[in-house]
Amino acid sequence: MTGFRLRPPRSLPARLTAGLIVLLGLACAAVGTITALALHGFLVGRVDQQLTASGGRFAASLEHEASPDADNLPDTRGQSPGTLGARLLDGEVTRAAVVNDAGQRSVPLSRTDVHTLDSVRPDAKGHTVRLSAVGRYRVVAAAGDDGDVLITGLPLHPVEETVHRLEAVESLVFGAALVTAGCAAALWVRHSLRPLEQVARTATEVTRLPLATGEVAMPDPVPHADPDTEVGRVATALNHMIGHVGDALSRRHTSEERLRGFAADASHELRTPVATVRAHAEMALRHPGPVPDEVRHALRRVAAESHRMSALVDDLLLLARLDAGRPLDRQPVDLTRVVLDVLDDVHALSPGHRWELDLPEDPVVVPGDHHRLHQVVANLLTNARLHTPPGTHVAVALSADGRRAELTVTDDGPGIPRELLPDAFRRFSRGDTGRSRHTGSTGSTGSTGSTGLGLAIVEAVSHAHGGTVTVESRPGRTRFRLLLPAGPFPSPGGGGDPARPGGVRPPGH
Repeated sequence: MTGFRLRPPRSLPARLTAGLIVLLGLACAAVGTITALALHGFLVGRVDQQLTASGGRFAASLEHEASPDADNLPDTRGQSPGTLGARLLDGEVTRAAVVNDAGQRSVPLSRTDVHTLDSVRPDAKGHTVRLSAVGRYRVVAAAGDDGDVLITGLPLHPVEETVHRLEAVESLVFGAALVTAGCAAALWVRHSLRPLEQVARTATEVTRLPLATGEVAMPDPVPHADPDTEVGRVATALNHMIGHVGDALSRRHTSEERLRGFAADASHELRTPVATVRAHAEMALRHPGPVPDEVRHALRRVAAESHRMSALVDDLLLLARLDAGRPLDRQPVDLTRVVLDVLDDVHALSPGHRWELDLPEDPVVVPGDHHRLHQVVANLLTNARLHTPPGTHVAVALSADGRRAELTVTDDGPGIPRELLPDAFRRFSRGDTGRSRHTGSTGSTGSTGSTGLGLAIVEAVSHAHGGTVTVESRPGRTRFRLLLPAGPFPSPGGGGDPARPGGVRPPGH
């Protein structure tokens, strides 16, 4: 198979077990190799001793030509079967024979065999040669009486057969030992690293916890942590870290709850005095008597700012309630009608923008709080109205697939700066430096300008409905995408105009 590559194990128990098996395998291979070489050397030494003990009688008897006299026949007495005898004269083999059960037989030698025998030095020492006619032999050469060279040899086949048998036995024994040791090592390593697995499991549980906000229940400490071992020290350190993180998260949650309570209480308490200031300012503006222009201007500014402060207090109170997890109303909401109503409002406030609406043929109905969803849509469209210059094309599209509803608001304005984009939904975050901001008209909540809470409310309300909101922006294209789960509600009937077909602009848009 092309492209196949053996990958090493990745888990620590598998790597330790594989390492032990590899080391044991190397040790077995070294022992087997050394044992086989030692046995081979020992057996070859025994063959050399047999050659020395034979005295070369068989090879010496080949010096004389065969004759009717029995004394001139080759002497095979006391020679082991397979004993080789050869006589060389002037580099040529005059006679070569091998002892067998019948006495002896001549051996036909090739030119290569003759050259091999001729290269053996007559030093009465053993030499290993390979002859094509008889195989591997251990031979000894000695000088003859007639200026010839007499060679006596014994076959190495018994030696090689014994060594091969030893290698086969070692392979079986070492293989069984490796398998047994591998199973035992795997069990032992797993048992030894069980505390480490508990540490990893606990650390994984911590990584899966939502640590960013809310109350967090930390996992139980790692049990059986022996501080005298490396794994035990890691487990002890992890337990201490979990304890510290748990304490810090608990304190943070308590602080957040206090801050939310303070924001809710402060917003609730501020609603009355802010409304009172606003009412007095409006009453003073309606005074029939003469009022200096400077005073009238100041009263108008007080009324405008009190109006803005009232909207800010309402937004803060809404966010505090959403943060506290207070449930919203769950009724069928015709999102198509909401989009049409909001678009009519923003078109009246910003006729200089080019508004485009794309609606499906059937009304899109979602479960939720009608007032809050209206506020979400109003904030998205008002964001596009306030932060883009006149003449900007703003496309609003609504669609549904039975499982969720999708609302997109896309404009071709200057876009949101890249460094501000990650904080677009953060509270009191404003993108005024990158998108034109016109503060002379009323915002989504009726206030002058922007409070920096519009998109934060969009995100909080969408999350409270089980949905999401995202933004993508670059110069010339900014797109907000709101996803809400669609409920199994029938389309509301009666009252109001039906939703307009997709792609048709409402009158005046």
